[in-house]
This record gives sequence, structure tokens and C-alpha cells, in this order.
Amino acid sequence: MKEIIDGFLKFQREAFPERARLFKDLATQQNPRALFISCSDSRLVPELVTQREPGDLFVIRNAGNIVPSYGPEPGGVSASVEYAVAALKVADIVICGHSNCGAMTAIATCQCLDHMPAVASWLRYAESGRVVNESRSHRDQRAKVDAMVRENVIAQLANIQTHPSVRLALEEKRLTLHGWVYDIESGAIDAYDGTTRTFVSLAECPQTRAVTC
Repeated sequence: MKEIIDGFLKFQREAFPERARLFKDLATQQNPRALFISCSDSRLVPELVTQREPGDLFVIRNAGNIVPSYGPEPGGVSASVEYAVAALKVADIVICGHSNCGAMTAIATCQCLDHMPAVASWLRYAESGRVVNESRSHRDQRAKVDAMVRENVIAQLANIQTHPSVRLALEEKRLTLHGWVYDIESGAIDAYDGTTRTFVSLAECPQTRAVTC
């Protein structure tokens, strides 16, 4: 904990003064252009990976970068998606998975989660990705996990489109969806191309979109 407090003191002493004008502007308003949905994993920091400043991203983080399908009792993720799209009117939504994801590893390798019933229940929202992944052959366990990470991104892109605010924004042609997979070791990102239904290098194909208006 000492390191965390020391970090805050350094922020207050060095980083904050450098951005004093920015924080003054942000004190009473925000206008993020994108909603970024990622895993809670400590190794993926959306603002670092995208080199964004405070106020640029509206961020949702949870185990497995999951977006539950819209239902009769919307939870915190649904509320945050709705606020980002309907109130903040973000123009883009990124759903970003990552390599070596613990949640997707548990699903792909059929790990027993009886000791973590809340986690097990949450990961059921990735079931459609699991079913597709299980139907295919993989050269080894690592390849199976990597494929599960990608199938989960595709599954969550489908889930988020069940949200009324998202469907309306797409219909009004003011929203674009992106599906990314971040590789921790290399720093590379693969993006889902909704036209070819394949993942391609974002660095080589920066215009890649999963769903566009």
C-alpha cells in the first residue's frame, strides 16, 4: 500500500500540476469520444495502451471484458453502456480482450470454479463463445485459450448489440463497434474485421471495424 500512496503523492506533486488546466476543464464536464470495455486484468491499462489523457475514454472493466445481453434487470455494465451511448453519445465502443486471460483460460480448459460461484455465474455470459470454440480443433491448449479470447470478443460484440441504446445509435449511424485483442508480451493489437470475420493487425489495418454505421 505504501507504493500506491507514494504514487499518489508523486501524482499530486508532479503530474497534476502539469495538467492543471486539463483537470480544471474536466472538473465540471466530460466528453469522452469512446467507450472502452476491457478486462480487469492488472496488465491491461486502457489509457496506457491507447495513450489517452483523462477525459478521453469512458471505461468499463470486469472479469473477461464481458457485456451481458440486455435483460429485464440490467446491471452495472448495462447502466454504464447506456449512459455512455445515450447521455455521453460516444462515437465508438471498443471491446478489448487480451492474451493469457485468466477468465478465458478457465473457460477453455474447463477449470472447476465451484470455489468461486460468482465468477462461474459471470462467465456464463461468454457461453456462446465457448460453444463455438469447443466445436473447433486446436493444436494445443495455448492455441485453444487464444482462440477463446477471440471468440469471447465476438460474443460480446453480439451481446452489446442487444442493448436498446446501442441498437438505436447504430440505426442512427452515429456509433461504430470495435473488437480488439491485446497481446501483453508484444504490445500488438489484433482487430476484428466484421466484413471478413477475421482478426487482423490493427497496426497494418487501422481502419478495421467490427460493426460500422
